[in-house]
Amino acid sequence: MKTLILGLGNPLLGDDGVGWRVAEQIRSQVTDPEVEVDCLAGGGLSLMERLIGYDRAILIDAMFAGQAPPGQLSCFDLEQLSDPTAGHLSSAHETSLKTALQLGLKLGLSLPAEVRVVAIEAQHVYDFSEELSAPVAAAVPTAVQCIVDSGWTQ
Repeated sequence: MKTLILGLGNPLLGDDGVGWRVAEQIRSQVTDPEVEVDCLAGGGLSLMERLIGYDRAILIDAMFAGQAPPGQLSCFDLEQLSDPTAGHLSSAHETSLKTALQLGLKLGLSLPAEVRVVAIEAQHVYDFSEELSAPVAAAVPTAVQCIVDSGWTQ
């Protein structure tokens, strides 16, 4: 199965870069040539376009839901996303990923049948910094292990 593991965010905006950090650590653990690991700073339609040609995808992102302490990890299917404006799965300037995927399917694009989200609760996503806050940095190994345990890296 052709799989994409994609770290989302901006590594220059503090905790917003956590998706990239997790993806960078996952990259060294991938053993299957059908698994690609990458990073992306976009959402909505550009994110949907990046998913074309894959059977399944894992999206790793910082999220601010305000319901959990910083650093708390959540793993779920995209359909279970309760807040459609969370993280890079939506944008104030563009459509949500869910809507973009529906459009892509209507256009006949080859998009993943399975999309999993690994989200790390974060608060400092607009601070100009290459450093993660302590609670978010502490969640990186747990997020990596969650993805490895999914079996999608081998």
